[in-house]
This record gives sequence, C-alpha cells and structure tokens, in this order.
Amino acid sequence: MTTAIATIVPIQPETATGVAKDLLDQVQKGLGLVPNMTKVMANSPALLKGYLALSAAVATGSIPAAVRERLAISTAQLNGCEYCLSAHTYIGGNIAKVDAAELDAARRSESSDPHVGALLKLSQAIAENAGDVHDDALGVARAAGVTDAEIGELVANLALNILTNYFNVLANVENDWPVVGL
Repeated sequence: MTTAIATIVPIQPETATGVAKDLLDQVQKGLGLVPNMTKVMANSPALLKGYLALSAAVATGSIPAAVRERLAISTAQLNGCEYCLSAHTYIGGNIAKVDAAELDAARRSESSDPHVGALLKLSQAIAENAGDVHDDALGVARAAGVTDAEIGELVANLALNILTNYFNVLANVENDWPVVGL
C-alpha cells in the first residue's frame, strides 16, 4: 500500500452519529480499539455492518483463529494489501500466538503443518482462479484431511479477506499496525 492520501476519509468515533456511531462503539467494545479500517468503513454503515457480521460468522467456524490469521496473511500478500498484511501479522503473532516462522511462511501459502499448508494452498488456488479449482487441488487438500466444511469456510474467509484487502487498497487506509512491507 502506498502512502497516498486516503481516498475515503475516516469517521472519527467521537464525532460519529447514528448507525455509524453505534457500529464504531461496537468495534471499540469488542476490540478495545477502533482500527483505521473500520473508521473508513463507517462511511458506509452497510459495509461496516456486513464486515462485522461476516467476521463474527467465520469466527464461529471450525477453522481456528491461528489458521484464519495465516489465511488472511496469504490473501493480503496475494492482493498487495500492506494494511491487512500488517494487521494479521500483528494479530497472528500477538493474539493468536502463531510463531514468526509460520507467519512468514503464510505469505507464501506454506506451513510446516501439512493440514494448514493444504488449507493455505487451496485458498490460494481458489483466489487465483476465481473459484475454478482443478479437481486435483481438491484431492490434494482432502488427502491432507481438509473437510467439506473447511472448504466452505475457506470461501467465506477468502471473501472476508478480499473485501478488506480491496477496500484498504482502494481507500488508501492509513496503516495503524506495525508495518510489514510487501
């Protein structure tokens, strides 16, 4: 992400009103902070509400947080989103407790854990091919123990990650995380 001026101005929680204020208050309550991405998303309460709902939904799935963070890193690297790469590297290391080597490997859609590696590779294939994944790729994933439920959740996580990647790149959201360069 470049250091260009934001194309969409963030809404500050202290000056927000209506639905935007309610949503930003929800973010503050849930995270203990309001990241710049959500401040910018607040310009469209429908967008912020959708992002929060999909985030909450994938968090209830069978793919654990530590794996979801690596999926987000892989997708951010693919899509050139420094904001998301930085955010998920920080969250992955400090909250999900993924070690630095695994966080770095996720940038290449790799993992020392064969199951996690299969999820990362399949997610990458789905993203690169707009969902048109060859049967061999699915077979390799299934041979590594990837379930149909996880395949469905991969698509949901991918949709969430692409949403935030594209939004942050488009809006030039100011990175408020320790920067991880592309």
